[in-house]
Amino acid sequence: MRRVQLRAFHHVALTGSFSRAAEALHVTQPAISDQIRKLEEEYDILLFNRTKRQVSLTRAGRELLDITRRLFDAEDRALELLSENRALRGGNLRIVADSAVHVLPVLAAFQAKYPGVHVQIRAGNSQQVIGSLQSYDADLGVVGEVPQAGDFEHILLNATPITAFVAASHPVAAVASLSWQDLAALPLVLREPGSKTRTMLEAAAARAGVGLTAAIEAEGREAVREIVAAGAGVGFVSRAEFVPDVRLVEIPIEGNAAIMMEEALICLRVRRGGKLVAAFLDLARGLAKDRA
Repeated sequence: MRRVQLRAFHHVALTGSFSRAAEALHVTQPAISDQIRKLEEEYDILLFNRTKRQVSLTRAGRELLDITRRLFDAEDRALELLSENRALRGGNLRIVADSAVHVLPVLAAFQAKYPGVHVQIRAGNSQQVIGSLQSYDADLGVVGEVPQAGDFEHILLNATPITAFVAASHPVAAVASLSWQDLAALPLVLREPGSKTRTMLEAAAARAGVGLTAAIEAEGREAVREIVAAGAGVGFVSRAEFVPDVRLVEIPIEGNAAIMMEEALICLRVRRGGKLVAAFLDLARGLAKDRA
């Protein structure tokens, strides 16, 4: 087994394509195919199911991908360690956030201190954030609840109550607050299953003896915001994430002080020693200490 064979397998598995793997590795597609064929023949194992239109991993292929993710991540971390100064002058840091607003102060401080580092931020609900970290598709995550498993390092970024909001033209826009009973009688615009905001909201309503039903279910915070702005119902967000908008009115939920959305910066413990990850975590700790 050669490293070049594992590298070829790894890129085909990640991209789902022999041609895209060849492009990523700057070699020809026949070269990639040959490395995979030799690896499968040498160990008498099938790593990919091949059809005319797509390539998918077999069970053995999925197990090997779990190993190569860690193998090549460790290789990247070793290179980062050996070229520490260069790592902080360049490199890439990947962040997946259920709401990027909570990490913006840390991001601004990080960019000011390490302007050469390219930071990629993409959106995802809490389940997607954790999945991305576990599959090594992201370096850091921002979630509404710290995972219970001991695999994660975390720093609390923010803690604010959940609030309701409606279009300025909505019939309840002028009320001072909304009770759980009020909400149960109104059309609600809720996030997709897996959203921490929705999970906490429904749990709090259930404790009050009220069931909440979505009139409209939307994926992503921005989608909910635009649907509510159009007058279609009541939306929910943590107070820290409510952005002032002339189209929208924030309405507190009675007794919502108990529904605190804690946003935390998390990473896998095994990856906290990476230079870029460690630098970002250090800045987050410093800002959290200043707020305390």
